[in-house]
Amino acid sequence: MRPVHTALAVLVAAVWGVNFVVIEIGLDHFPPLLLSALRFLVAALPAVFFVGPPKVAWKWILGVGVALGIAKFGLLFTGMDAGMPAGLSSLVLQIQAVFTAVFAAVVLRERPGRVRVIGMGVALAGIAVAAVDGGTSGPVLGFTLVVAAAACWGVSNVLTRKASPPDALNFMVWVCTVPVLPLFALSLLLEGPERDLAALRALDWSGVAVIGYVAWISTVFGFGAWGYLLRRYPASSVAPFSLLVPVFGMSSASLVLGESVSGLRWLAAVLLVGGVALTSLAPSRPALSPAGPPGGGGASPDPSGSLRTSGAGAARSG
Repeated sequence: MRPVHTALAVLVAAVWGVNFVVIEIGLDHFPPLLLSALRFLVAALPAVFFVGPPKVAWKWILGVGVALGIAKFGLLFTGMDAGMPAGLSSLVLQIQAVFTAVFAAVVLRERPGRVRVIGMGVALAGIAVAAVDGGTSGPVLGFTLVVAAAACWGVSNVLTRKASPPDALNFMVWVCTVPVLPLFALSLLLEGPERDLAALRALDWSGVAVIGYVAWISTVFGFGAWGYLLRRYPASSVAPFSLLVPVFGMSSASLVLGESVSGLRWLAAVLLVGGVALTSLAPSRPALSPAGPPGGGGASPDPSGSLRTSGAGAARSG
């Protein structure tokens, strides 16, 4: 990769890592489901008027919108609101690579090779260590919700692979339109109109900056830049940079929020990142059928939940 593109890849990983700190700050301003709804509303508008019509079937946009936008981010924001630390959330969420591999094996009949299976075991060991660390420093509910969010991310990765969107930015902007109304409805139902109205009335420049970051910088810029890199370089060159996301997440949470990083958490980080690297970057062996490889070519999930492409295909949703 050219140095400027290497710097861009590192910048995107940093943006996605710092995003967890911004979410933590945003939860001081908004209830979690309302914050998630505002994130997708601002990400979709006005971008949806400039990216052109959807380039994949609506069933894939709706499926990914529900799995990623409503379920994954709703659970993640709620888990962090329940006390899950930002740095630990950025780390634990990476277990989505294991869920993706498992779901792909079941749905797409991709047979994981020996290296990938070893990587899944190492990553699960990292989650076990993180659970021990989280159990001594945070609520079990928050940890469980973030793991559930990672599982939903795995579902969305498999759906996105099936969709094989030719334009990552176009796809993500249209996906962002799906969760807006359901998340607003869930917020009114579960968080209450009084709490939502109080948060909106108290909106200040800090709250505006949070929404702007998670919507435009993390979502629109992050996914647009990542898709640009995937269109120029092989996935094997781009995908490893996503392993820097929890590094930036944990370090920024320590610097900005004062979160302590215990020895157990560092061990969990080494195991989880190493396992995710093996799980995501090792080649899988598709099971051939008379109709050819299930799922075809196109895009497959990388460690950040973004899409990587096989061959010269196009490019993907922290």
